[in-house]
Amino acid sequence: MAREINRLSARRVQALTEVGRHADGGGLYLVVDPGGGRRWVMLYRMAGRRREMGLGPVLSVPLARARELAAEARTLIAGGVDPIEARRTPPSEAAPAAVVTFAMVAESYMEARAASWKNAKHRAQWRQTLEVHGAKVWAMPVADVDTTAVLSVLQPIWQAKPETASRLRGRIERVMDAARVAGHRTGDNPARWTGHLDYILPRAVKLSRGHHAALPYRDLPAFMAMLAARPATSARALEIIILTAGRSGEIRGMTWGEIDWGSAVWTVPAARMKGGRLHRVPLSAAALVRLRSQHPEAPSPEALVFPSQRGNQLSDMAFEALYRRAGTTEITTHGFRSTFRDWAGDETDYPREVIEAALAHMLGDETELAYRRGDALEKRRHLMDAWAAFALSAIGAPST
Repeated sequence: MAREINRLSARRVQALTEVGRHADGGGLYLVVDPGGGRRWVMLYRMAGRRREMGLGPVLSVPLARARELAAEARTLIAGGVDPIEARRTPPSEAAPAAVVTFAMVAESYMEARAASWKNAKHRAQWRQTLEVHGAKVWAMPVADVDTTAVLSVLQPIWQAKPETASRLRGRIERVMDAARVAGHRTGDNPARWTGHLDYILPRAVKLSRGHHAALPYRDLPAFMAMLAARPATSARALEIIILTAGRSGEIRGMTWGEIDWGSAVWTVPAARMKGGRLHRVPLSAAALVRLRSQHPEAPSPEALVFPSQRGNQLSDMAFEALYRRAGTTEITTHGFRSTFRDWAGDETDYPREVIEAALAHMLGDETELAYRRGDALEKRRHLMDAWAAFALSAIGAPST
């Protein structure tokens, strides 16, 4: 099991006064001396010997920088180089630097995020994706990984396994960014999509799950900007469908009495849910702003949030009209749930259970579901806040 790292916070670092060592994880410690001095040290073993390397006083080395120095030291250790000896050796006498491979950087990247990846299956999926599907770059010097190398692992599965290929590309991109930040390579990221691989690899016009054509998530910010410019009630309803990853019927039937403004939660009754189970939906700040824009002065709890001009529920045809005006007639309203699922799987580290819970999908057999009482509401809130920030990145997500 990966060691827990990043245990300390900047606030805790400032507050700690107890004499002794305080672990941040991965060998990094904050040391509080009897005289009140506070400094960073890196503890590790090299050739069977226990070593301690000073990283500087807290006053001049903040927590973030201490973690960077510790990560650099771990990379050297992984390459068989003692970081203390590397520091002492004059540049003119330095031995050739150990080759830092893609695998070394990937290992460091995954270890640094082990604490936030609570789901062991998710950690295993990251390793499986990079080691197995990315085998051709795994052992390469990270400085030598170029566009040709990235394409060598993506092209064989780009059409046959599009979701796996998209995940692999995104994960390679993150590792390569980490390598550049750590100083192990320079230049552009060869796994970047926008303005790079999108000119080489075919781009799916439709992403679909089942029979519902979906908008590729990379096109969503521009689509949301188009919606924001339209004053129609149907545009506001579609924004809420997208921001909540809800089903069309759930939003079209939404009433003011279902919204708890204080806790920013929308509760969909079981009778209106496809699975027949009550569903709580965390509302992002952006979703609340859009709901308040529809709020009449004194609505009854039973009043529809998005009524048609005749006071009835909106029809799905109202959304079809929006697609025609936007020139995107090959997508469906239900497909935005697939857009959300693809984005969450490709671009975030949230566990599958949390993502599926946001879609009101129940995972597991009857026995497992009987013991799982919670609905991961607060975890889903963080996920939906990140989704809103992405979806509205072209126009900005207003706060409440």
